[in-house]
Amino acid sequence: MLNDAIAFLRAQQDTESGGWAVRPDGVTFPAITALVVDGMLQHPAIDAADPDVARGIEYLLSHRQPDGGIYDRVLPSYNTAIALSALARAGVNPADAAIPDAQRFLIGLQWSEDSLSDEISERLGVGRVDPEHPFYGGVGYGSHGRPDLSNTSFMIQALHDSGYDPDSPPFQRALVFLQRVQMDERVNDMPYAAGATDGGFIYATGPEADQLGVGQSQAGTIEETLDDGTVVSRLRSYGSMTYTGFKTYVYADLPRDDPRVTAARGWIARHYTLDENPGLGEQGYYYYLVAFARALDAWGEPSIDIETGTGGGDSSEARTRRWADDLVTRLAGLQQEDGSFRVLNDRWLESDPVLITAYGVIALQAALDND
Repeated sequence: MLNDAIAFLRAQQDTESGGWAVRPDGVTFPAITALVVDGMLQHPAIDAADPDVARGIEYLLSHRQPDGGIYDRVLPSYNTAIALSALARAGVNPADAAIPDAQRFLIGLQWSEDSLSDEISERLGVGRVDPEHPFYGGVGYGSHGRPDLSNTSFMIQALHDSGYDPDSPPFQRALVFLQRVQMDERVNDMPYAAGATDGGFIYATGPEADQLGVGQSQAGTIEETLDDGTVVSRLRSYGSMTYTGFKTYVYADLPRDDPRVTAARGWIARHYTLDENPGLGEQGYYYYLVAFARALDAWGEPSIDIETGTGGGDSSEARTRRWADDLVTRLAGLQQEDGSFRVLNDRWLESDPVLITAYGVIALQAALDND
């Protein structure tokens, strides 16, 4: 499966530039090339000397900006973070030479006391704030004027992949933001988390720059009946963000008995599935598979105890799943004859077979690590 998917991706490489999903007449997302390169480099028989990988690395480096970022005009944090992960995995010059500048650039995009200069901040959509601010510790696309969990996790993934210390300020600041998008009042002091105890994650602390502390979930809201019969509406935790948040806690070296970790782990036990992205169905499904695979690979256990009955099972008894086997079985059912994976939904660019196949390759690599 993995070799067939990589063969498909090789055939999609742009012959002129060496990148993937290249748009000659529009803005290009180097992140897609970086996902392909990162996935290929995780294959035991492929290294940075591979001709297709080498051209992909050159393409990424061609998008280095004077500010240290790796992007093409838009989405600076998203593109730089994913490119940094790929360049760090390559482990060769001149890729190594680009790493320190990319790290500094990403850290400067984090909402904190140490954000980039006012001029750059205004251009890239980030502000200087103190720890009490709902945006503190987060990173965003730059287009909404507020941070989100997805971009924050890509930054932490990149810093993790490039050897950054988990005790460093960027990791510790990110933990503040993560708590504020975890739907559990025991760790989250935001008003929208009052009464919540599910432990899952939402997307952001607000949908726009001028909407502070109201929260945002791409899965909308869910109604809950309290013990006294009162019905309340809460922001709904969902799969891709919960595995993303859980993985980030692991990368930050939180103890396994930390309340934030155990709450997220409890949500995963209750909602374990590969049939859908819990809370979003087929939307963002391949992104979900990558988040699922990376999180459980980082956790480091080949089996996971789950609760059935609340997540679609037949009873409330706990049972054990070998998550890598489940993942491979699911991807096998989605792979097509040409090695690509079948499009399920077009939201978040997942109508692009290159993007979702790159996601599939990365997820499969994590599964193989736990075989």
